[in-house]
Amino acid sequence: MTNVVLKKVSLPNGEEIAYREREGGEDIIVLVHGNMTSSVHWDLVIENLSERYKVYAVDMRGFGESSYNNRITSIKDFSDDLKLWVDEVGITDFTLAGWSTGGCVSMQFCADYPGYCNGIFLQSSGSTRGYPYYPLGANGLPDLNNRIQTLEEMFQDGKRLFVQGAYDTKNYEALKQVWEAVIYTHNKPDEERYQKYLEDMTTQRNLAEVYQALNTFNISNVHNGLTAGKNRIKDINVPVLIAWGERDLVVTRVMTEEIREDFGDKAVYKELKNCGHSPIIDDLEQLLQVMEEFFANVKLTKGV
Repeated sequence: MTNVVLKKVSLPNGEEIAYREREGGEDIIVLVHGNMTSSVHWDLVIENLSERYKVYAVDMRGFGESSYNNRITSIKDFSDDLKLWVDEVGITDFTLAGWSTGGCVSMQFCADYPGYCNGIFLQSSGSTRGYPYYPLGANGLPDLNNRIQTLEEMFQDGKRLFVQGAYDTKNYEALKQVWEAVIYTHNKPDEERYQKYLEDMTTQRNLAEVYQALNTFNISNVHNGLTAGKNRIKDINVPVLIAWGERDLVVTRVMTEEIREDFGDKAVYKELKNCGHSPIIDDLEQLLQVMEEFFANVKLTKGV
């Protein structure tokens, strides 16, 4: 098995970021996880990605083994942490792979800090226009006419309270119900990995803040219904691949089409067959093939 080392580094902003490092070749890949996860959930990619790549997987602030000394208020807080982490570790010229919320973080990073990242692989990413958060209505379905506006509202939201309650009491069965309703709808991890993932979920300390950060995120040039777009897409000038599972119940096709529309011909789209929100579990071989083809194309682009 490939040797993976867990390390930690202190940032100038008072946070401590944990990350997993796997030795490999000269081409560097940085993996950025999504909500309710950490670098732990990238394990199968870390273990199986071609050894010609050196791999880092970070725990964002408030997740996994990283600190949460200061509350985040936006996706940009995560991307700013990523920039400080990159500087402390001393890496440049890398490709970002962002899953779900990590896709939003990767896009924000690339818009703010040109010259570091040479390509972005968006895996089941949140939209360029954010991820709208609607409370459940009386019928048990999202109330699309009552979008949450503030962090204070988010803290009181029933869905948020349910997940937070499961975290606080380490109710792994409740978390399994959530994941098997919307994420592990096809394949499931083996029992040992599943338990590891569930335990890792409960390390998250910023659930409401992340929901609201996604709710307000918008780097497009249109208003998303809550926040005006800042048109930061224009500042992303590296190869981008948008990978989306055709059975994804978390990030919808509509959200993915928003990303495609906003990037236009600056990005390539790849639909992952028979995959949901976790292609890592649904079809690791297909995911790795798409990832490695993209990484190889980024290298060719750099060489031109």
